[in-house]
Amino acid sequence: MTTSADTVTLTTAQAIIRWLSNQFIEIDGEEMRVCGGGFGIFGHGNVTCLGEALHGARDDLPLYRGQNEQSMGFAASGYAKQWLRQRFMFCTASAGPGTANLLTAAGLAHANRLPMLMLCGDTFLTRLPDPVLQQMENFSDPTFGVNDAFKPVSRYWDRITHPAQVIQSLPNALATLLDPADCGPAFLALPQDVQGWAYDYPTEFFEKKVHRIRRQSPDMAEIADAVALLKTAKHPMIIAGGGVQYSGAVAELTSFAETHQIPVVETIAGRANMLATHPLNIGPLGVTGSNSANAIAEKADVILAVGTRLQDFTTGSWTAFAKDAKFISINAGRHDAGKHMSLPVVGDAKLSLTLLTQALDYTGPADWVAKSQGHRAEWDAYVAKNVAHGNRPNSYAQAIGVVNALCDPRDRVVAAAGGLPAEVTANWRTLDIGTVDVEFGFSCMGYELAGAWGARIAQSEREPTQDTITFCGDGSYMMLNSDIYSSVLSQKKMIVLVLDNGGFAVINKLQNNTGNESFNNLLADCPTIPQPFGVDFTAHAAAMGATAEKVASPAELGDAFQRAKASDKTYVIVMDVDPYEGWTQEGHTWWEVGTPHITNSDRVRDAHVDWEASRTKQRKGV
Repeated sequence: MTTSADTVTLTTAQAIIRWLSNQFIEIDGEEMRVCGGGFGIFGHGNVTCLGEALHGARDDLPLYRGQNEQSMGFAASGYAKQWLRQRFMFCTASAGPGTANLLTAAGLAHANRLPMLMLCGDTFLTRLPDPVLQQMENFSDPTFGVNDAFKPVSRYWDRITHPAQVIQSLPNALATLLDPADCGPAFLALPQDVQGWAYDYPTEFFEKKVHRIRRQSPDMAEIADAVALLKTAKHPMIIAGGGVQYSGAVAELTSFAETHQIPVVETIAGRANMLATHPLNIGPLGVTGSNSANAIAEKADVILAVGTRLQDFTTGSWTAFAKDAKFISINAGRHDAGKHMSLPVVGDAKLSLTLLTQALDYTGPADWVAKSQGHRAEWDAYVAKNVAHGNRPNSYAQAIGVVNALCDPRDRVVAAAGGLPAEVTANWRTLDIGTVDVEFGFSCMGYELAGAWGARIAQSEREPTQDTITFCGDGSYMMLNSDIYSSVLSQKKMIVLVLDNGGFAVINKLQNNTGNESFNNLLADCPTIPQPFGVDFTAHAAAMGATAEKVASPAELGDAFQRAKASDKTYVIVMDVDPYEGWTQEGHTWWEVGTPHITNSDRVRDAHVDWEASRTKQRKGV
């Protein structure tokens, strides 16, 4: 490396890492690196050049050794969620299959609007050694390869074909990662030869820079339109999404609701915007929601949606609301603000709610608020019975109730694909703000463990005395379990609840609910499995270094959970649950799924007719 007064000679890889090391963000008055480090698996496409650069920066940008590239990406998303999108991690993978394994994780980050930087190896720019190991050859376009598959699931994508490009590309990538409207994964393809090429970079490019998250002020004309519409409301309602937390607008949301006496319902991503005990929190909305929230949603005439993309689980595939209900959508993203003929307020939630509060002279009808609270009281009574354990089969809800009663209010709860996200959403009573991460944006099996590991890394930086608790089904455990080992190696303790129902029970439930016979979901119903048997999850987890035990009942689960809390290492608790009994039966709206229009089965035909009967409630719109 040579240095002059104005330039420094570095390889492309060294320049990327030096630049990242000097990017900071101000959070609550404190400056810290915006990149918390990375997750990496080395191969021939990234070890010799990028690996060399990372070794030199290992104290500033710690590199966590992943076991699987997909789970590394999930961990990066879990980290970003815990930091409320104010900090991110990078993932580095080798060319070919290593990079391809990140594709699902990029989809998760994109769907959930989460920042993640991917630094991925690529084939040689010169093409002199082509075809190289792990290269996917495209016969008609030699520039087109595996890395191009990331374009649809990246918010920013670039292939670095010359060292000088990073002077433009890195700031553009970071601007995307920190932008409230465009936030999502950024991908940099790094050809193996270009990574090692040297260039005389301007020294000022590597000077320390402090970033701040942009707050976009809404257009006052849109605020005025929203005020005028809200004043007409006889049955107003607020939908609070995950964007409320990313904006830091929890206090403003609460103040707006209290000032104007408007009931609040939560999306899955917004599940911990208000405490369960707040009198205006009417519960979770939608397919995995509550009777209380869904009861007022179908009567609401003006609905203020804040920080939500209004996905089908929130809207009941757009059957949860009256067809003539009017929507106002506050969102930093224009695309989300205008959905389903909403009156858009494009801007930061914190600023927008403050301006709305100041401009709105309105109070929700007292009888409407009282009726909403009555629905919530009935739902709370149902949940209390649902999570209670006694002389009945073990269930997800019972396990959730046990943990909810014993955990610390600031412990973080994680769940993802399958039946557990629905059960957590419906039955978990929020003890503190921002403590629930239910990944149902992309609904990825395996996030439960990998995302929890990433969350725990972030939590150790923010709230090191609190626990990360993850609910995991046996199916998700079998799909991605290696980050139990990662958490033990990195000494980032997790408490893992493995609830074993013998297969993919929630999809079996959907299969049965649409008139179909159980087939290929539960192990017992797989015709290609002559002698089904269960996995010894405790032995498996123990083999990866965790403390593990199996319990027979929710009462035993409570005792084991307290032992897990007292432990200083990752602790896995396994409990069998019934695949058929104990599901939360209340609180569900209609959900559109494709059912056969033609079948030889009377049960399937009847189920199709019954399912389609609810389509008459479906709201039309764009």
